[in-house]
Amino acid sequence: MMMKMEEKKEGEFLTVPPFECAWPKDLKFREAGRGCVAFEAFARNDVTLVFRENVGSQHYHYKRDNSPHYTVILGSHRNRRLKIEVDGKSVVDVEGVGLCSSAFQSYWISIYDGLISIGKGRYPFQNIVFQWLDTNPNCSVRYVGLSSWDKHVGYRNVIVLPLMQNHLSLWKHVDVGYGGGGGGDYIHEECGQEELEDELSAYDKWGLQNFLESWDLSDVSFIVGMEERPVPAHKVILASSGNFPLTSPDGVIDLKGVTYSVLHSLLEYIYKGRTQILESQLASLMILSLQFEVMTLVKQCEEIMEQFKINEKSFDSGKRVELSYPSTSPHCYRAFPFGLPVDRQRLKQLHSTGEYSDVNIYIEGGGLVSQPHKIILSLWSVPFAKMFTNGMSETNSSKVLLRDVSPEAFKGMLDFMYNGELNLEITMESGALLLQMLLLSDQFGVTLLHQECCKTFLECLSEDTVSPILQAVSSISSCKLIEETCERNFSMHFDYCTTASTDFIFLEEANFSNIIRHPDLTVTSEEKVLDAILMWGMKAKSVYGWEVVDELMAYSTPELLFMERLQSVFDFLSFVRFPIMPLVLLKNLEKSNISRRIPTFDFLVKEAISYVEHGFSGPEFEQNVRFQLRRSSYKELQYLCDGDSNGVLYFAGTSYGQHQWFNPVLAKRITITASSPASRFTDSKVLASRTYQGTSFAGPRLEDGHSSAWWMVDIGHNHQLMCNYYTLRQDGSRAYIRYWNLQGSLDGKTWTNLRVHENDQTVCKPGQFASWPIVGPNALRPFRFFRVVLTGPTTDVSNPFNICICFLELYGFFH
Repeated sequence: MMMKMEEKKEGEFLTVPPFECAWPKDLKFREAGRGCVAFEAFARNDVTLVFRENVGSQHYHYKRDNSPHYTVILGSHRNRRLKIEVDGKSVVDVEGVGLCSSAFQSYWISIYDGLISIGKGRYPFQNIVFQWLDTNPNCSVRYVGLSSWDKHVGYRNVIVLPLMQNHLSLWKHVDVGYGGGGGGDYIHEECGQEELEDELSAYDKWGLQNFLESWDLSDVSFIVGMEERPVPAHKVILASSGNFPLTSPDGVIDLKGVTYSVLHSLLEYIYKGRTQILESQLASLMILSLQFEVMTLVKQCEEIMEQFKINEKSFDSGKRVELSYPSTSPHCYRAFPFGLPVDRQRLKQLHSTGEYSDVNIYIEGGGLVSQPHKIILSLWSVPFAKMFTNGMSETNSSKVLLRDVSPEAFKGMLDFMYNGELNLEITMESGALLLQMLLLSDQFGVTLLHQECCKTFLECLSEDTVSPILQAVSSISSCKLIEETCERNFSMHFDYCTTASTDFIFLEEANFSNIIRHPDLTVTSEEKVLDAILMWGMKAKSVYGWEVVDELMAYSTPELLFMERLQSVFDFLSFVRFPIMPLVLLKNLEKSNISRRIPTFDFLVKEAISYVEHGFSGPEFEQNVRFQLRRSSYKELQYLCDGDSNGVLYFAGTSYGQHQWFNPVLAKRITITASSPASRFTDSKVLASRTYQGTSFAGPRLEDGHSSAWWMVDIGHNHQLMCNYYTLRQDGSRAYIRYWNLQGSLDGKTWTNLRVHENDQTVCKPGQFASWPIVGPNALRPFRFFRVVLTGPTTDVSNPFNICICFLELYGFFH
């Protein structure tokens, strides 16, 4: 019988029974779609957290939930895998990440507009173990449930923290949320929560409201009431919110017939997006709003007054009415100008024309780049606000000269300030521009722009961009998340990143060290790690292996070759796992000039040879990672001859080496699809079969306005292949292919050409095998999907766009 769920402590922690979920009322994100939960847990497997819009029931279970939700499972599959599910469907299932512990261990999980980050330890955004970005984010999740699978799970010291607007910064103050060992299942320490709020950055409290009725940067004033009270304002804000008379040479708007409290409510509505006013003054506020054409406020006043009439309610002079601008923008855009009665198109027009501008921005070497408004710059950037209000030279000047700033990046930052959104079309055309805007936003403290640039980088990070991005952000403390993500991306695509270009040689020592020591480092052979270290040490201008360094060492010295990086190279060599190299390679390294001139290298190689030849055992070997295979390693499936048993499809048919071969399509280890519907002669299992088929073809289909014929192989979820060879076999027809491509893809939608065939005459008789190598950097890029796609007619005149093959095999490094 299932134990009744009780929110009680056993000792100092809460136990969640199998198949149940705890929903304490205080485990709730302050802001929907954004929050971080830090906790300690112990379990044999399946530490499970559920994130949804509403609280679930006691017997809630995520497997039966039909409403939108995220589920994060640490230690799934008997504590072997990390899983993330969206609405019950698995989107992440990775091995060896985020595992459980039989003793209490600290974890944290943050959600930010669909970016799910998971880490170990007490400090969010440190020790990140995995990240995943939902391209269709659920911005409604708010409540956190603590759940389990088939074993009890213990939780303690659970706390939900709000995310700062710049969620990418490190949170050194998370400790305030942890009790001092007193146990608190679900407990938020009240003092800790208050301290956390007190420590929110000044930027979070900064905005247009700070300039309400402030003489700072004002360029127009109202004279209000019979007492002629001056009330300051700002032309650009008024002009973008309504139709105010701003052409007076003395910058004064006379409102002697209006009381101060009514004008204050109007300005408060414009500057804050909300206000309160006495019921008896509501009509006066509506008249004033109508006079200056602040139409959203007019409409709200009318609606409230009409409601009073319907309810036959008299205006109570002592009661106040609250009025708020009806913002329809998503929660992630609550900064200026969102949430305010500001016409964004009018604001952008004022920016482009320079109307009411009070500052000219010059960039050294670029001349005048913009004529913006000091208040717009100041409400986004505290450094600009101080520059214009703290008595600096720019306070009383209309000229600002900036040095070492990209004009294009500065214009992009200004566009963001006036629009509140990042122009992705412009920034993604040039990654360099986006990077410059990131650096500029950090320099001037434009936190939301910094955040949007970081999000865009994370979304668009690839093996081709990871090195330059990592090089740029490594010196920016607020980009720690991007830095760690880049290091992990690089380590997981180590072969490609160190052979497609030499950009990696410019990486800082700390970053390169983190990469070669990263637990997720994925490499086809340990020799590649050695090659990369030597290239980095020499600041290589071209890609080469250790053999080239060996030749240079015959006529030079390590001091001359590695110069200031010599000690770093010596240190990095200890991270190479020489003992897992082939003995033949180790013997060659032992005889090399490198071994002769670098004692550390010689010692490591000789140690590895002894280990391989004599098979030493003992704790000092078993616990030393240098003597262990890398967890994330590839299996080499090498092409030997046409129709051999060494390829991926054959390997899948043996359940990856576990039993006798069985057609992998029938075993559902792989999936093969064709451009035309399945039929007797379009049979997916034929291509994976070991039996010759006389008629086997895929017919054309209309895609993107043109005819296309293809066979596609999906090697399966969690499997990837760096393909370096492939084999086809012609069926019994004479429809020989001449124009086709072999392509690879990670998602089955976006394709990369691995080999392009133009008028290839290789296939020339029925039943013929033919094989081709894949060369170049793309041979080192892992893909899940592969397809042979026809790009031109075959030799068959009657059906020139049927692709007639009866066998397909792929080779390379399989993961």
